[in-house]
Amino acid sequence: MNVGLVLEGGAMRGLYTAGVLDTFMDNGIKADTVIGTSAGVLFGVNYASGQRGRALRYNKKYAPKGCYMGIRSLLTTGNIINRKFAYYDLPSKLDIFDEEAYEKSGVAFYATVTNVETGEAEYIQITDCFRQMEVMRATSAMPYVSKIVEYDGKKYLDGGIADSIPVDKCLEMGCDKVIVVLTRPLAYRKGKTDPRLANLLYGKKYPKAAERINNRYAEYNACVEKIIEMENRGEIFVIRPSRTVKVKHIERNTDKLQAIYDLGAADCLDRLDDLRNYLGSIDVDRKSADMI
Repeated sequence: MNVGLVLEGGAMRGLYTAGVLDTFMDNGIKADTVIGTSAGVLFGVNYASGQRGRALRYNKKYAPKGCYMGIRSLLTTGNIINRKFAYYDLPSKLDIFDEEAYEKSGVAFYATVTNVETGEAEYIQITDCFRQMEVMRATSAMPYVSKIVEYDGKKYLDGGIADSIPVDKCLEMGCDKVIVVLTRPLAYRKGKTDPRLANLLYGKKYPKAAERINNRYAEYNACVEKIIEMENRGEIFVIRPSRTVKVKHIERNTDKLQAIYDLGAADCLDRLDDLRNYLGSIDVDRKSADMI
């Protein structure tokens, strides 16, 4: 039995996911395949490495500081998330990511990226986070406020542009049971955005990416409706915020970061028995040591 885990992005709303995943670790809930987008990847890798609390810890410590993210970084580097600090200094020196445990976990972990030349989603397996750090950057490179990331001869932006919630890809990979962690409440739907900015910034050189950005609202909403239908039929298991916590994409208020994390942990605990029933015969009480 192959258990898949799909992690939506959402910048700092991704700390909701971190709360869910830390609760999974506390209760021995193990996935075999993980596929995420944007913050779902950045925070989700800590689930594979078994580093409970890491995502909340470093975000609360560094989010208030301009060296991590914000307008200063955007103006000086072209990226609202500071490339050197967030992707290189932080995981290698300041709050070290356990690459060895990640590799030993046996979890097949995939990052969703958007190829700006084709406008299509691609799914890259992360076998070595440090060596593939540019993939981590690519999946979370928000349009308008990030430079296009080049990796392996291709050009990428945020995976959420082309596939915000890669449920279909997870099923295509052969997962028998699929857990989906969303970062928006049940009633949320995206509104249509003005197409002029995407056309201005990307339309001439990357018209397919511009078209995908402008159609994202419709694709996202259709995906959410499909997920609800699949959930109602018992085909997938969904954990989503039970209420709205207003958290900005670039959130500096540590109380809000803690609140969205706590909501994720609480919502997960509330659904734990239902999740175990969904997983059925799978041994969800495997020792946490099996994960690392």
